[in-house]
Amino acid sequence: MSSSDKKVGSGYGEIRASIDVDALESYLVKNLKGVKLPLGVKQFKFGQSNPTYFLTDANQKRYVLRKKPAGELLSKTAHQVEREYAVLHALHKYNLRSTTPASSRVPVPEPYVLCTDTSILGTPFYVMQFLDGRIFEDARLLELTPKDREECWLSTIHALTALSSIDPSDVGLGDYGPPQAYFPRQLRAFSKIAQVQGATRDIDTNEPVQQIPFCEPMLRWFQAHLPDESGLGRRIVHGDYKLDNLVFHPTENRVIGILDWELSTLGSPLADFANLTQPWSIKPDDVPDVGVFKENVRAFKGVPTNTKTGPGTGDGVAPIQLDVLEREYCRRLKIEYPLRDIVFVRSWMLFRGSIISQGIAARAARRQASSANAAQYATSVEFHGGLARKIIIEAGDLGVGDELLKEKENGEAKPKL
Repeated sequence: MSSSDKKVGSGYGEIRASIDVDALESYLVKNLKGVKLPLGVKQFKFGQSNPTYFLTDANQKRYVLRKKPAGELLSKTAHQVEREYAVLHALHKYNLRSTTPASSRVPVPEPYVLCTDTSILGTPFYVMQFLDGRIFEDARLLELTPKDREECWLSTIHALTALSSIDPSDVGLGDYGPPQAYFPRQLRAFSKIAQVQGATRDIDTNEPVQQIPFCEPMLRWFQAHLPDESGLGRRIVHGDYKLDNLVFHPTENRVIGILDWELSTLGSPLADFANLTQPWSIKPDDVPDVGVFKENVRAFKGVPTNTKTGPGTGDGVAPIQLDVLEREYCRRLKIEYPLRDIVFVRSWMLFRGSIISQGIAARAARRQASSANAAQYATSVEFHGGLARKIIIEAGDLGVGDELLKEKENGEAKPKL
């Protein structure tokens, strides 16, 4: 690729979530070495949960600031920018070790300063390095050639396995997550979150937020089919590892930064692999014929891999075979192929996506959503929940999940699958 290739996914605009620029300048000039006032402040268009800002100082040096949303929060465990800073700081120190080979470094931006003093901006925040690169919002990578598409997707596996190969205790993150198994913890935590979110009503219309389809029977199925996590052990889990949370080098097909660590913890690395490869769990026919879904959801299940040449020729085809990604993942982690328990993990990550989407809906209902398109994302609650159910049904071994085959009760419509 040439250096003139278009950068994508780096959009920012006017501030939506207010920020006290004067207070920020006063703090940073004392606590961030080299910054020169005044600051230019814009807000990134991405960032469903924690408002994210693009800062430019008088020397044209660029920074990124992430903070908690203002107001009373629905979840005490969400929006923990302090944890984001902690994991970035630990991984950056690991990368700087003379004993860490270049191939083992985890691509992360350098974190500069964490502020927990809420008198500055009203909530804790941190400032980190701005990475000048490409963020791809479309998993098909249509602007690239077939060779570049494959290399970029393989790079996502290389970055992920570098992260998943680290012993958390070796980088000072041994207590970054509870000692219990990951998926039971996830079930407990997200069940409680869904219960709170589901009771939220719009502050103007008093309408309830979108409910998650088959929520209770799905949770019972997950509880009865928990994976054995002893083989891979406890690793650092990003929690939302996907293509548009990665920054690629401006001209090379390699990941230079993993962003958005809000959901990071210790647990099963399979969660990150399933989340990354989610498009291969979705058939094109599963995607509703609605603009927001057709524009943002990629579906590669059962779709041929692209073999045409030249950029812009990959519409309607997968950028790489899932089998190739899974084999490379297993090879680099030195684990058996094919992956065990992947049906559970793929379904759970989609179901969790339904709960996260419901959280966006709840924040929008409370007028706390930070993204420019939060209302559109909120409509995906039923979509993700329905797909999670379909993965289980297609696997065939329902067990206690026979009730998932039934229509929704209480007169509710059946999800479109």
